[in-house]
Amino acid sequence: MHPQRFVELHCTNPARIFGLYPRKGSLIIGADADILVWDPQREHTIRAATHHMRTDYNLYEGLRVRGAPTQVYQRGKLLVDGARWLGQAGQGRYLHRGSGAPVL
Repeated sequence: MHPQRFVELHCTNPARIFGLYPRKGSLIIGADADILVWDPQREHTIRAATHHMRTDYNLYEGLRVRGAPTQVYQRGKLLVDGARWLGQAGQGRYLHRGSGAPVL
């Protein structure tokens, strides 16, 4: 899949569907862009224990996959670097959804 098509399917279109575009789903001035750096060749096994969230399960637990995030940036600040979580409690923001969003 071409990188632009990947972004369209996984970022831009969901942001439009949920009424968050262009604040989310686009890299433009004023957008609340979170950026994920992806290694398409890295192989790993999905495990809840290695995720940075408060849950002890994952629907895909034990599944071997190719492709993994290497870094995540939240509003321009490094949030995840490899397996290291650099975030702090309370730094997230609630975004109000727009009404009348198109369904693609």
